[in-house]
Amino acid sequence: MKNNPVVPYILILAFGIGLIFFMSLTGAENKKEIAAEKEGGGEKTEATDDGAALVQSCIGCHAADLTGGMGPNLHGKDEARIVDVLTNGIPGSPMTPGMKNEAEAKAIAEYISTLK
Repeated sequence: MKNNPVVPYILILAFGIGLIFFMSLTGAENKKEIAAEKEGGGEKTEATDDGAALVQSCIGCHAADLTGGMGPNLHGKDEARIVDVLTNGIPGSPMTPGMKNEAEAKAIAEYISTLK
């Protein structure tokens, strides 16, 4: 008597459907937590106010060490100027107004001022 070649495919299909069902239940449980975080009700981390973490968005134009690339070298720049540029932008450049809020801009400026 020969084994039916369809049986392994049916087992794999059943396993896949079971896996998808299990994952959808897990996602439904986490949906409320995710929604709360998006609304600002989730836990805040210290990284939000950490200039070193926030400056990661700057390295695309200013290089990893912030010595300049497409954008200028940021070492030695005035803190007030950095805050102004991050909040108000520079006309005709990729630095658009509102890139960072006031608190984020101040944290980034403080971090950049420590660089040598």
